[in-house]
Formats: sequence, structure tokens, C-alpha cells
Amino acid sequence: MLGDEKCDSYLLFYGETALGNGLRAFLYFLGLAYCFIGLSAITARFFRSMENVVKHSRTVVEIDPYTNSEIIKQEKVWNYTIADITLLAFGTSFPQISLATIDAIQNIGNLYAGGLGPGTLVGSAAFDLFPIHAVCVVVPKAGELKKISDIGVWLVELFWSFWAYAWLYIILEVWTPNVVTLWEALLTVLMYGLLLAHAYAQDKRWPYISLPLSRSERPEDWVPAEVASVEYKDNAYDGYSQIHTVEDDENKEIVDIFSIHSENQEDSIYQKVSPVEDLVETSNRPFKKETDSEDLPLLQLWKTQFMDAIKLENPESRKLNNIYLRLARIFWQSLLAPWRLLFAFVPPYHIAHGWIAFICSLIFISGISYIVTKLTDLISCVTGIDSYVIAFTALAAGTSWPDLVASKIAAERQITADSAIANITCSNSVNIYVGIGVPWLIDTVYNFIAYGEPLKIENAGGLSFSLLVFFSTSVGCISVLVVRRLILGAELGGPSQWRKPRNMSSLPSILIPSSLPKLFTIFPVMQVLGLL
Repeated sequence: MLGDEKCDSYLLFYGETALGNGLRAFLYFLGLAYCFIGLSAITARFFRSMENVVKHSRTVVEIDPYTNSEIIKQEKVWNYTIADITLLAFGTSFPQISLATIDAIQNIGNLYAGGLGPGTLVGSAAFDLFPIHAVCVVVPKAGELKKISDIGVWLVELFWSFWAYAWLYIILEVWTPNVVTLWEALLTVLMYGLLLAHAYAQDKRWPYISLPLSRSERPEDWVPAEVASVEYKDNAYDGYSQIHTVEDDENKEIVDIFSIHSENQEDSIYQKVSPVEDLVETSNRPFKKETDSEDLPLLQLWKTQFMDAIKLENPESRKLNNIYLRLARIFWQSLLAPWRLLFAFVPPYHIAHGWIAFICSLIFISGISYIVTKLTDLISCVTGIDSYVIAFTALAAGTSWPDLVASKIAAERQITADSAIANITCSNSVNIYVGIGVPWLIDTVYNFIAYGEPLKIENAGGLSFSLLVFFSTSVGCISVLVVRRLILGAELGGPSQWRKPRNMSSLPSILIPSSLPKLFTIFPVMQVLGLL
């Protein structure tokens, strides 16, 4: 019961132990929620760095066999399918992977595996599959349809996603009940490599191991290059010129994942998005100029990150006629400001094709995940709630927020549904093969060397039952997508009568629509069943 026993653990100061358990639990829950907001804040910077990584190309020189002359062309370094499975799915699953790995390291020397990591990952799988699919279905504009262009690749990803949870059940209940051996942990990790190889083979249509399914054409660029037609206004900040919007959001057709541009070839006006989320508005003399932010000096770009981090309003919010929406926007930006100021230390994403910013973003995510594990332990200590229950509910939803943001952005801005749905499907695979496989491998290696014994699973029965519930309900979720494809011809979007038209232009980009399909309700139902 809450308050029956005093918890001597603390987060920052020993004086926390003098507070009542109820007050401490409330404060720790607030801290946990604020950490989830931090995960959402770093996601925007993570995306911008990933954008530069994916759009990187290399120069290839070929010899024309007829003229014997050199042909120089640009070739993309990253394959679409591999980018979806690695950079997108692995990156957005990094909070869960970090949390599970930290839990495993803290558990080294114990014959029993910690329940925090596996519980979070299984609960996260439910959040990925149900609420995030529901969000992706409704975020396209009313009447807009977006379908998977390569069904073959999606079926391969779906197979490995289902197999991941079937494999986990086999380990826990069939092969070696209630224990995990070193070889089982190693095989679990290696299956991630098999997923990559099989998906790449399907994308390239290798004979004998790929499905003979046709595919529609996908955009040539996963992330099209940005060339901005912007309105420059000089200011007093050492000659630095900032960017001003020249086109309203309502008049743009959003077609790719991270860039914002128009498909109208006659009047192609591009809006350059600043390195941080908000655009800057200044005064003085305006003039038009074609530019690219990569042309600006590095220090000025970095300086802009800090300037934008402390801004509570942008031109878009100032145009709002509803004072309540404007105040809500300011309040939300106030909550984000400390996180954005901290994340402004991440180097601009133009350096080294975005790799430095990409890695730094993952480091920040790991740091937040460590704080989350400490807060979870403290909540369990002061409330008496089992850490597995907290992991399966609050942690699962909170650490899956970057997955939601990623899929929502992809569903909004890309022509096809490939990346949005691939992120959901592959994130679930990554959660098992890497998020559970690596922590189990760490603990099993140590136990094998130190004790000569396998890793024991204390709550294997509850985890196995959760897997069965997830597996059975996930069939219904995938069936919804299949039915939409058969009836509407696409997995995402659809006629306005199928769901209410949305108007989210005045809300923070990480907020989800208020009207979601009934599919959203499967997640809490599955949680309740899994915890019985």
C-alpha cells in the first residue's frame, strides 16, 4: 500500500525521503512526464540530422561502352528500405533500447533478468501497433489516399515482426521455459541482421528469396533537396539574416517526410525550415534571395539554434485569432524551452552529412532514458507498484512517443505510406531483436562466465501471456489495413466521411488528433489483459 513503508532511495537530494510517499510519487510522475516531453523535443532535431544522412549521395563514374567516354552521375548512398529499418525504426526505438540496456547493465550479477526492459518493449509494441496506426490513418488531408508502394517489402517486414514475438514465446515457454541461454540471446540479436538482409533482397528482387510482387513507383528522393525562396530581413545580430515565411501552410501540398514544398511547377515556392522548429521574424529592409542554409557560417547556424530555443512565439502563433489557442501554444513552448535550450548544444546537422548531430541526439536520448529508469525505480519504491506494471503502461507509451512523431510526420509529408507503416512494423522488430536481444546477451554472457548458468526470467508467465494477447489482437489491426487497401485502395487517409477532417495547423506538431478511430482503444484493453 502507498505510504506503508518509507522509501530511502532518492533522485537528487536525501531530503526527498522526508516528504510523504504520496507527494513524492506525484513529483516523480511529473518528472517522468517531463522526460517524455524531452524525448519529443529531441525528436525534431533527430529528424533533421537523419534527413541529411539519408539524402547524402556519392559521385559514380562509369565508362560508356560505345563512346568510351566517362559518365558522371550521383548515386544515393542509402537504400530506402534499409534507411526505414535502421535509421528510422532503430532511431525512434532508441529510448526503449537504451532503457532496456541500462536496466540490464544495472542487473549484471543477478541470476534473474530485470523486468523493466522487456515490459517496456512489449507494451511499446502495443502502443506502436494500435494508437500509432490509428494516428497515421487520420492525419492525411481529408480525401487524400496514401498507399504502400512496395507490398513485398512490407510483407517481409511484417513477417519478421510477427516472428519476433513468436520467437520470444518459443524461448520463454517452449524451448527453455523460464530461462534464456547464451545461444538464444545471440540468435535473437542475429535475427535483426536477417531482417535487414531479407528486406534488402526483397527490395532488389533477388531471385529465389524474394516475393514475385510488383510495386508502384516511389519518389526518386526519399528526402528531396531543399532550395529555399525566402524573404531576407537584416537585423542587428552581426549581419546575420534570418528566414521569413513567404507562403501559408494551407496553400502547400506536403509530399515528402521532412521538407515542406509545393508540387506546383508553375509557381514553385519553397519554404526553408530553420534548423530548429520555429521560423524567425525580424524587421528592417526585406528582399528576395535564393539561398540554402548550408551556405551560412557554422557558428551563425549554431547561434540561431540558441536564439530559437528561447522563443515562445513565432509568426504563425501571432496570427492566431483565438486567444486561448495562442496562450496554449505559448504555454507549450514554455514547457519545451528548457529542453530546446539544452538540445541547442547539438551541433548543426550540416556537419559530416548529419552524422554528428544524429549521434549526439541519440546520446541525449540515452541520457533521458537513464533518468526515466531512475524515476521508475523510485515510483515503484514509494508506491509499491511493481516495476513491470509501470514499464508495461506509462513507460511503454512515453518512450514510444518518438515513434508516434516519426510515423505522423511520414504519413503527413510523404507521398506513399511506406515509411510511416514501416517505422511501426520495423520498430516492433527492433524492440525484440535489439531491445531485448542485446540486454539479454549482456546478462547471459556475464552469467555464463561468472556462474556457468543461464539467465532466469522471473515473470516469464506474465510476459508470455502478454505476447499471446498482443499477437492475437495485432491480427485484427493488420486486417483493418488490408480491408482499407481492398476497399479504398490505400492504407492511410480516405474520404472525409470515414473520419472527421482535421485542422492541426495551429497546434504543436507533436500533439495527436483529438478524433481517432476505435482502433486506438485496443491499446489499453491489451494492457489490462496483459497485466491480469
